[in-house]
Amino acid sequence: MTPEEFRRHGREVVDWLADHMERLEDLPVQSTVAPGDVRAALPPHPPQAGEPFADVLRDLDDIVVPGLTQWQHPSFFAYFPANTSGPSILGDLVSSGLGVQGMLWATSPACTELETHVLDWLAELLDLPERFRGHGVIQDSASSATLCALLAARERATRGRSNREGVRERLTVYASDQAHSSVEKAVRIAGLGQDNLRLVPVDGDQAMDAEALARMVAEDVAAGAVPVMVVAAVGTTGTTAVDPVPAVADVCARHGVWLHVDAAYAGVAAVCPELRWVNAGLDRADSWCTNPHKWLLTGFDLDAFYVADPVALTGALTVLPEYLRNAASESGAVVDYRDWQVPLGRRFRSLKLWFVLRWYGAEGLREHVRGHVALAAELASWVDADARFELVGAPRFGLVCLRVRDLDDAGHVALLARVNATGACSLTHTTVAGRVVLRVAIGSPATERRHVLAAWELLRREAG
Repeated sequence: MTPEEFRRHGREVVDWLADHMERLEDLPVQSTVAPGDVRAALPPHPPQAGEPFADVLRDLDDIVVPGLTQWQHPSFFAYFPANTSGPSILGDLVSSGLGVQGMLWATSPACTELETHVLDWLAELLDLPERFRGHGVIQDSASSATLCALLAARERATRGRSNREGVRERLTVYASDQAHSSVEKAVRIAGLGQDNLRLVPVDGDQAMDAEALARMVAEDVAAGAVPVMVVAAVGTTGTTAVDPVPAVADVCARHGVWLHVDAAYAGVAAVCPELRWVNAGLDRADSWCTNPHKWLLTGFDLDAFYVADPVALTGALTVLPEYLRNAASESGAVVDYRDWQVPLGRRFRSLKLWFVLRWYGAEGLREHVRGHVALAAELASWVDADARFELVGAPRFGLVCLRVRDLDDAGHVALLARVNATGACSLTHTTVAGRVVLRVAIGSPATERRHVLAAWELLRREAG
């Protein structure tokens, strides 16, 4: 593809994407294809000769789009949002076009230094503690951030023995029983053994019981275990519960345990000064992460991960073969982000966040978050006013959890299936205290009050 062909077809792709954005509301939120339909529509063998670009765009419309769940749809209320935006898309386009491999400062200085600087911008916008400034790195997701935090915590707890010899101590990790599944996966990947993940019970608000944590850690220490890390959640996946980070930090401080705060969804809420209560206790955390790709208009994948002291992180992840040695790294004056993540290679991800922050500014980002918080509060008021329904917990951020009072769990599952089958909106469920609960997560940039109202009326109608 010549530069001129790229220019011509690139305009066609941008036009296609713009048209897709404009028609999103007319598409079903969830795909209606059956398993195997997409593959059946594709040729069984790859093309022997190149095809016209128009054929590729045609197949996008005819084959790909019908097989998509439309995450950017204004009536997508399932899971948490996976926002993107025009500036983010364009930043990603530039990243792909430059084709930078940013594993070392020396392989593209701008890739490294822009990332460090943009993450400091984000830390300022979210009013993060000074201990995290200059110590941010972009991971692909909060799952990777949790794994890296655990590897750093293990490095500190074992004084580096984990990299050089077998560690005979029983190493334990703690999280609430509402924590994200990535905690369990990290424990398994790190080789600590699933039995050494200690799930802490929660209180009536689905937040970690700090007193129960204190007892569990003390019992494990008395039994000869080495507590490695506690994961506190700010905005759990199921109900956006917020663990008591200051009280958890007290427990960690008594036993020298690494405290990682997972604020994957809710952390960006701190862009609004009135929501900065989510940062309580962060001045005592060892690491923290949030996903701008969830609620801050930045396309997947981009997790912002911060550590108070990167020494343990780089100690756990640094491997230096001869072919990566260079004068800049040897000088100690630069950051090599390959030592801050599991893979060696890395994309120029900071470009899309840079584009987003510059296009929207702090005021635009606050307006975006506040709008969803207000819509969630209004939906909660409608639920509260309908005697047939009940709220499950107070609405937090952009999430509302609810139940139909006289409907059993099987009935809720059936209700969810009926609602989603309409194609008009998409919801998910969770369980709270053993009961099925419906989740309405408001977060799409295109969502307006009328979309939330339509989803509520659909729920009421399908509930009978």
